[in-house]
Amino acid sequence: MLLFLNRGGGLVSILLQIQKKLDFSSINNDTITMKLSNKFTTMRLVFAPVFFIIYNLPIWFNNLPFSPVMAKITACAMIPLLAFFELTDYFDGHYARKNNEVSDFGKLYDPFADVMLNLSIFLSATRSVSGKGFAPIVLFALLFYREFGMTFLRMVAVYHGTAIAARKGGKFKTVFYITTGFFMILIESVLRLGFELPASVMDVSRIVAIVLMGICVVLSYMSFFDYIKTFASVFKGK
Repeated sequence: MLLFLNRGGGLVSILLQIQKKLDFSSINNDTITMKLSNKFTTMRLVFAPVFFIIYNLPIWFNNLPFSPVMAKITACAMIPLLAFFELTDYFDGHYARKNNEVSDFGKLYDPFADVMLNLSIFLSATRSVSGKGFAPIVLFALLFYREFGMTFLRMVAVYHGTAIAARKGGKFKTVFYITTGFFMILIESVLRLGFELPASVMDVSRIVAIVLMGICVVLSYMSFFDYIKTFASVFKGK
């Protein structure tokens, strides 16, 4: 590992080259104000850990007297908040095109924010107030490896002077991520509001959630290999 880090083609060298490619050092007082599109992206990025905390509060403090009230409050908050912050994904793209703010930085920043929010949702869904979550940890791990593998490929592409924008396969995968996340959070919210669902309904709900997440894994790796195939020459530095 140390040899890899110290080599000219190692990770440290790549990171330094990325900084030069993005030319962050050239930012001056006239351009330091964040673009509107990137503000929407930042909102989504900041919300990722906030959502994780909101989701887990009733689970972390389930032995306290006010835990049932906390569960109901979070149930009422999660879906509206999630819907709003997922909408920011549309707004950042819309305003980037409208205000001519499309940039290499935005092409990296936007998918990174998507990844952080969606992984936060799936990680949260591995647990539930009912005791058994809706997202299998194995499937979450596969998505985690894929997403950070893709992040590394984007870094390598920047090292070679190319910013990889989202392709159709990646966008479709993200839509499926959102759909699956909403389904899981919806079932969890119903439980937190105190509705007693029959065991058969819960079993079917968990099966549907697992199937949806399994499809997410398949779509994510299909798009991952599509990126590798499409940008193979970039990754090789040709």
